[in-house]
Amino acid sequence: MIEVLVVDDDTRVAAVNAAYVEKVAGFHVAGEAHSAAEALSQLESLPHLDLVLMDHYLPDETGLAVVREMRRRGHQTDVIMVTAARDVATVQAAMRHGALQYLVKPFAFAGLRIKLEAYAKLRRTLDGGGEAEQAEVDRIFGALSATSEPGLPKGHSPTTAELVRQSLMNAEGPLSAQEIAERTGVSRQTAQRYLKLLERTGRARLTLKYGDAGRPEHRYVWATRA
Repeated sequence: MIEVLVVDDDTRVAAVNAAYVEKVAGFHVAGEAHSAAEALSQLESLPHLDLVLMDHYLPDETGLAVVREMRRRGHQTDVIMVTAARDVATVQAAMRHGALQYLVKPFAFAGLRIKLEAYAKLRRTLDGGGEAEQAEVDRIFGALSATSEPGLPKGHSPTTAELVRQSLMNAEGPLSAQEIAERTGVSRQTAQRYLKLLERTGRARLTLKYGDAGRPEHRYVWATRA
């Protein structure tokens, strides 16, 4: 199991994020912290932590300050920033201090699941050890990619594309744009735009559901399920 420490100043948000983590196979929440001091204390008392989900806005220090102190103390625990801070300076600082991923609040469960599954994939890749040729190095660095939908048109978000893709892949049957919107947290119009893109590229197929009157409802299914 991948042991996770969830850090967030809001106890309710921390509880929600912890519940999200527990829903992803292979992950276990080892603890929660609601301040920088508590996070550092947990890192000392939980020596087998693998990953920290780190909020930036903490009451006594910033999340990045915690990461800097972690490294100063010799803790090599991996970090994924989970925060409402979206200014470029903070994102750059997170990268420079070794954060593997950066997830901007608010987000749906699917958004965090994608990050965690990518992290688990990276762990599996690295567990092999040994030396790496260039192709293997590229695979390691690509393991944290947020999307498997290459060549997105301008104005399309890889993260949103992946949310929609995962929703379709995990669905038991065809879904409408409204149902995709509810599952991913995007607007119906945005869901419809990405569904049409997946249909055009052959990844999804359109089905029609006819009601008693009016236009048929457009519903989409992942291509391998159609």
